[in-house]
Amino acid sequence: MEHIYQYAWIIPFLLLPVTMPIGFGLLFLPTATKNIRRMWAFPIVLLLSIAMGVSANLSIQQINGSFIYQYLWSWTINNDFSLEFGHLIDPLTSIMSILITTVGIMVLIYSDNYMSHDQGYLRFFAYMSFFNTSMLGLVTSSNLIQIYIFWELVGMCSYLLIGFWFTRPIAASACQKAFVTNRVGDFGLLLGILGIYWITGSLEFRDLLEIVNNLIHNNGVNSLFATLCASLLFVGAVAKSAQFPLHLWLPDAMEGPTPISALIHAATMVAAGIFLVARLLPLFIVIPYIMNLISLIGVITVLLGATLALAQRDIKRSLAYSTMSQLGYIMLALGVGSYRAALFHLITHAYSKALLFLGSGSIIHSMEPIVGYSPDKSQNMVLMGGLTRYLPITRTTFLLGTLSLCGIPPLACFWSKDEILNDCWLYSPIFAIIAFFAAGLTAFYMFRMYLLTFDGYLHAHFKNYSNIKNSSFYSISLWGKKAPQGVNRNLFLSTMNNKVSFFSKDTYQIDHNVRTKMRYFSTYFGNKYTDTYPQESGNTMLSPLLVLVIFTLFVGSIGIPFGQGIIDSDILSKWLTPTETLFHPNSNYSKNWYEFFTNAIFSVSIAFFGLFIAYILYGSVYSSFQNLGLINSFVKTGPKKILLDQIKNVIYNWSYNRGYIDIFYARVSIRGLAELTHFFDRRVIEGITNGVGVTSLFIGEGVKSMGGARISSYLFLYFFYVSILLLIFLLFSIT
Repeated sequence: MEHIYQYAWIIPFLLLPVTMPIGFGLLFLPTATKNIRRMWAFPIVLLLSIAMGVSANLSIQQINGSFIYQYLWSWTINNDFSLEFGHLIDPLTSIMSILITTVGIMVLIYSDNYMSHDQGYLRFFAYMSFFNTSMLGLVTSSNLIQIYIFWELVGMCSYLLIGFWFTRPIAASACQKAFVTNRVGDFGLLLGILGIYWITGSLEFRDLLEIVNNLIHNNGVNSLFATLCASLLFVGAVAKSAQFPLHLWLPDAMEGPTPISALIHAATMVAAGIFLVARLLPLFIVIPYIMNLISLIGVITVLLGATLALAQRDIKRSLAYSTMSQLGYIMLALGVGSYRAALFHLITHAYSKALLFLGSGSIIHSMEPIVGYSPDKSQNMVLMGGLTRYLPITRTTFLLGTLSLCGIPPLACFWSKDEILNDCWLYSPIFAIIAFFAAGLTAFYMFRMYLLTFDGYLHAHFKNYSNIKNSSFYSISLWGKKAPQGVNRNLFLSTMNNKVSFFSKDTYQIDHNVRTKMRYFSTYFGNKYTDTYPQESGNTMLSPLLVLVIFTLFVGSIGIPFGQGIIDSDILSKWLTPTETLFHPNSNYSKNWYEFFTNAIFSVSIAFFGLFIAYILYGSVYSSFQNLGLINSFVKTGPKKILLDQIKNVIYNWSYNRGYIDIFYARVSIRGLAELTHFFDRRVIEGITNGVGVTSLFIGEGVKSMGGARISSYLFLYFFYVSILLLIFLLFSIT
């Protein structure tokens, strides 16, 4: 058993034997490498599957053996300083390793079809495999410095993948935005690591808790300084996991290919911040006020993400804000000390969100031949509707992922989210009320997304046409500036040449009655328009969806009680037994089935209420009610109707404009800080430099006018100044 743990370090590096040849091949033998590009996908998936098998074996050992293993070797030793690298295997590492490898395999298989017609296919797989390597290295790290190294590698890979289609200005801006925003968090993380080392003299996780705990109780460290260092560590997690106020990069990250969106939102980038907080939770517990800060940021993110998702039209952007809100739930659970519930929701949410993102990719894939070669249209839910008839498998999988995220039993997210809500109620009723309200909003906007995409009457238009035929159109991803065949070139160039700003400074008044926007599908081919309709994706794209459906249906069973207790009788609790006593001091409580379902009734009722409201407003029943005048009969014309319309417009405009947070950042950073920095540079820095030059000029001119080219005059002035200096020296000596 120990032999297996000793060689667990190979998990992160299994993909490198394929990743490195791809990179060198693209640099030195690009033509030959690209000619055999499709053969590279299989070894990458195979090696990641081996990593998954090793991770699963370690997890079984964790459940049966219940012990922690750490293997270290010295990297550098200098006097009292010793830096060791190694790997730490515990339940948290096991959970994250399985999550990363399983989701990574599904995304890679899916990507083989999704990116097959892209010129950057091979480059995409190289980035993806190195992304998985970096994340696996991060979760197996044994100290803060090692985590920071892989932390930066994860950020680098996300930058490359978000800006994968870098010839599109909006994608280039998005990756820069993600890079700059995460640099703020990474700088805070670095300062926090240095501060913690200053306090403890150690960077190893297993030493930090004991040292800091002793110092706090013995007043051996300034509590304010310790709190500051812990807060800086948390800042790194805030940026990486898109928590308020460093969440701005997450919706813009949707400019990358859909498979990378699934990987970022399910198991890599955003999960890194959650992992760091979970790993350092023993440290945060003993430092004052940090847990309150974590829970406060979490609950703000929960509500903000839910409200910003309400009126989004882009299907991927709506899912991005959903991820932000769900990560807020996980952070809130960590802040209230519910370590088990947080990790449970991390697992269930990851598989459900991966399913939804890959499902959205299947939808986008089918829409591109119809609405034109433009992401603004192929991802716009306003232009969808009625897709149930044409995408039955995608529709079923997307519906199950939607219901899971809404918290509908017995799907996966129900078990974990309900546990978080109950723990929040015990910690703070105010936080619990906000979390319950956000759960209702989650059900509303997720079912709204499903209805706008698959429900409606768009398919009714096709019944009137007998010449509809299947089109062989297959879009090529946005790579380069050459318009693909079958695409309106003017539309393509207008899309490519859009000017993009780092922060959006414009506000938009939107028409929230999206059902009035539906139109007939028609695609331009050659010199004539040909009627077409969406098609189901290929088997390579559908098979990962079906596998993820199985996870979405049954992964919640690891937290389902099998005996009398809820906490001490399920698989997840046995998995977390070795470290849970450190992270969750009150983990020995238990509930019976009656109490569990009594608490669940309220949360499920709120979820169904959100589903009902979404169906009334966006379902097919909406048009019937509108035609019959039933909706307007509830609120008669007059002040009440005007007031309700104003409230509705305020909510929709707030959501659609991202809560005006981007506008605030634009005005503060560009008009405020940038102009202040510009003024300081021009008036102060350049002023001092120019002032020194001007002063030297005047002094030189003055001295030049005093010179008469007579040695006697120069000697007189010399002795005069020397006499003055001697007099000053004598005066100071006497005093």
